[in-house]
Amino acid sequence: MPGISKRCQSSSHFVKCRITTGQIDKFRIATPSVLMDRQHANLINPVLIAGCIIVMTGFAIRASFGVFQIPIASEFGWLRTDFSLAIAIQNLAWGIGQPIFGAIAEKIGDRKAIIIGALMYAAGLLLSAGATTPLAHQIYEIFVGFGIAGTGFGVILAVVGRAASDDNRSMALAIATAAGSAGQVFGAPLAEYLLGFLTWQMTFVVFAALILSTLMVLPMMRSPVTASKAELEESMGAILIRAFKDPSYTLIFLGFFSCGYQLAFITAHFPALVTEMCGPIAQGSMLAGLGITTTSALGAVAISLIGLANIGGTLLAGWAGKRYSKKYLLAGIYTGRTIIAAAFIMTPITPVTVIIFSVAMGSLWLATVPLTSGLVAHLYGLRYMGTLYGIVFFSHQLGSFLGVWLGGALYDLYGTYTHVWWVGVGVGAFSAIVHLPIAEKRPGLQTA
Repeated sequence: MPGISKRCQSSSHFVKCRITTGQIDKFRIATPSVLMDRQHANLINPVLIAGCIIVMTGFAIRASFGVFQIPIASEFGWLRTDFSLAIAIQNLAWGIGQPIFGAIAEKIGDRKAIIIGALMYAAGLLLSAGATTPLAHQIYEIFVGFGIAGTGFGVILAVVGRAASDDNRSMALAIATAAGSAGQVFGAPLAEYLLGFLTWQMTFVVFAALILSTLMVLPMMRSPVTASKAELEESMGAILIRAFKDPSYTLIFLGFFSCGYQLAFITAHFPALVTEMCGPIAQGSMLAGLGITTTSALGAVAISLIGLANIGGTLLAGWAGKRYSKKYLLAGIYTGRTIIAAAFIMTPITPVTVIIFSVAMGSLWLATVPLTSGLVAHLYGLRYMGTLYGIVFFSHQLGSFLGVWLGGALYDLYGTYTHVWWVGVGVGAFSAIVHLPIAEKRPGLQTA
């Protein structure tokens, strides 16, 4: 009926539907059969499938930007810092946009937020295709960053989390995160392939069309707004105040910084690092037999290997997150990253060490995402998960900004990536430490 809207919310004890007609609110309690269906919801559902497709496509495009660094800089004679700053601004805009899009999704609906994000993503790519100055490219990357925020983890994981049962939530978040890794597997090689017969400008146009095509799966993105009775009575302002006063939320915020630093630096600069610092690929080697004959191609393949290894790593993190302490798992992941990164830079860079590093780092790549988002949901509930995780993700993107920009700046200053790499080792160790004092017991509310 016109003028009537309905919103359903549920917990382990009840499902309540709020029907609004003008100024009158009514509530309806669902039947036990509805509760039973909710409790035993399938892990694989339309929301998860659609979310995976959107995240996979968006991350495939995002993961390819490192491949464009040398072609764009070479065409215009830009310094490495110029392109790095553009990607750094993109990451910062992504971080700023994440809580904004989380709030938009909770205010006007998830699908509308995703549509806005996809349109901004495509607009940024099309505008970037016409950029001929560093400043123009840097400004247009703001649109790309906001587009990634609207089609990325902050919005999608909140929807997937609400659509999953309590038993399946950790694994559902892991599957959606792994889909982002799957996009990374083919994103960089796809860009490298397209650059073989298209200009980088036309490749951006193709990618703009690709992100818009994901809107076809939006009808599948329907999920209930799941919350406990206490959460239903708590406003966004109240839960934000409660989170900001909680030291554990601050520690999660600080800890996610190094994840962004490491991931963004490697995504943006590792292909160039491999191209310039890796030893040659021997003729007759297995890589040469696979058609990988240049270090440039190896750099793109390395990003794919990271994504491929992370599919398994992320799924394992989702499985472990249901059974073990999330804070200790996160501390272990950051410790592992620190050791792997230090070992790589301390040994001669060869095709073999590039492959070993890519697989090892990839197994821990996005494993932090389902654990961090799951920890936020566990501590503060699902109703405002998009906004709360978006704020934490802003720290991630501050790290991304610093990693990408500092990578280019220190490279131009010293002619090597070694210095900025060691900074990444240090912030990884910092994150491992700050996760240890987090209190996983939910403050203020009983765990739903």
